[in-house]
Amino acid sequence: MDRSGDGRRFPVLTEATMTPRQREVYRGIVSGPRKGAAGPFNALLRSPEVADRVQRVGEYVRFQTTIPAPLNEMAILITGRFWSAQFEFWAHRRLAKQAGLAEAIIDAIAEGRRPSPMSDDERIVYEFCTQLFRDKAVSNATFEAARDRFGEQGVVDLIAASGYYSIVSMVLNVDRHPLPESEQPPLKPL
Repeated sequence: MDRSGDGRRFPVLTEATMTPRQREVYRGIVSGPRKGAAGPFNALLRSPEVADRVQRVGEYVRFQTTIPAPLNEMAILITGRFWSAQFEFWAHRRLAKQAGLAEAIIDAIAEGRRPSPMSDDERIVYEFCTQLFRDKAVSNATFEAARDRFGEQGVVDLIAASGYYSIVSMVLNVDRHPLPESEQPPLKPL
C-alpha cells in the first residue's frame, strides 16, 4: 500500500518525525561526503542500526575504494541492471558519465548485453561482476585477472561494491522508490 503519494511504500521521514536514533544516523549521513540522504536512506532509516552500518560501507565503496571511479561506476551499473533497480541505474548512469565511462558501455549494460569495445580494465570488471551475479562465483581465470590488476584489496572492493549496491537496489525496489517526475525508466525488461 502506497502511503506516501509518490509510489513509495515508506512515507518520507522528516527530522521532526524521526526518533532520536534515526535523527542521529540521518545527521551522520548528511554530514558525510554524500551531503544528503537520498535514495535508499529514507527506507533504511526504519532500522537506524542497519542504516548506520550500511551507510558506512557505502561511504567507503563510493568514495574511498581502490577501484578507479569509472570502473567502480561500471560495477555499480552492472549491479543495478542485475536487480533491475530503476532509480539506482538512473542515478549512477549520470555519475558513470561524469567519471568518464563511455556512454556505449553504459547503454550496453542497460540493455543487458556485453559492451564492445572495452579496455582491459573494463573487461576485467565486467567479467568479474557479471560472473559473480550470473554464476554466484567467479572462475579462476577471472579471479586471477582481477587480482593481478587490482590486487587482493581491489578484488574485495569489487565484491563490496556488488554487495553494497545489491542492498541499495533491493531497498529501492521494495520501497518502489520513484524516479524524478520528468524521468523515464532507464531499464527495459530483459
